[in-house]
Amino acid sequence: MGDSVDLDKCYEVVSQLVDKAGAIIAKRNETRQEFEEKANDIDLVTATDKEVEQLLIQGLIEAFPDHKFIGEEESAAGGAPNKLTDAPTWIIDPVDGTMNFVHSFPHSCISIGLKVKKITEIGVIFNPMLQQRFTARRGQGAFLNGRRICASGQKDLGKALITTEFGTQRDTEKLKAVFDNFQKLVPRVHGFRMLGSAALNLAMVALGAADVNFEYGVHSWDVCAGELLVLEAGGVVLDPTGDKFDINSRRVLAASTEELAQAVAKQLTQFYPQPRDD
Repeated sequence: MGDSVDLDKCYEVVSQLVDKAGAIIAKRNETRQEFEEKANDIDLVTATDKEVEQLLIQGLIEAFPDHKFIGEEESAAGGAPNKLTDAPTWIIDPVDGTMNFVHSFPHSCISIGLKVKKITEIGVIFNPMLQQRFTARRGQGAFLNGRRICASGQKDLGKALITTEFGTQRDTEKLKAVFDNFQKLVPRVHGFRMLGSAALNLAMVALGAADVNFEYGVHSWDVCAGELLVLEAGGVVLDPTGDKFDINSRRVLAASTEELAQAVAKQLTQFYPQPRDD
């Protein structure tokens, strides 16, 4: 099945759908949004999340009836299964950075990746408020608005700009790990940024604008496209221990170089979010 996937067509179709979806998000971002909080944490869902995911999934189903979906909003449109199989599977976050979105802070994005036989072939991250479109195809490099981008190549922890997030979980153990890591890293790095979007944090590493991104509590839809972008830009994506990255682990460490990734991994207090995505 995977061998017959027309990746050029996939890329063309998803690009057009992302344009349409982006227009909805940009329009809505002009005013503050109503939202509901998901159970027991501050994870948010808005009508826009649901509408955008539906638009993307329905458009993809029309073009590719046999493809599967893993989406943040568990859209009924595709009966989105949560298990990744070898089938061509679109992994979608309709609005990554929902808290930014509800506050009209212009730093949210659509994040969408295509895996075939569990290998990511296409990644698109689009911030429609700032018209930043990050794209990658496996083996073909990473791009911002059509211009080739590269990770910074930084190896020195003292010169590294790091992005991270608190995430949406507010349990004590998670926060202890987060605060521990601030305490350990702040004196040792050039600077810290928390911009509120896991996908755009990875895009910043691909762009060379940030040197490291790590986070506990992410999901496959936050990191699928971003992982490909970072790798295609010459960076590395690992588990925060410095071992191999596992997209279902809800943990990520991306960096401009292997040396820098390992230097950060050595410092980190580890945390393992439950349940995993698989």
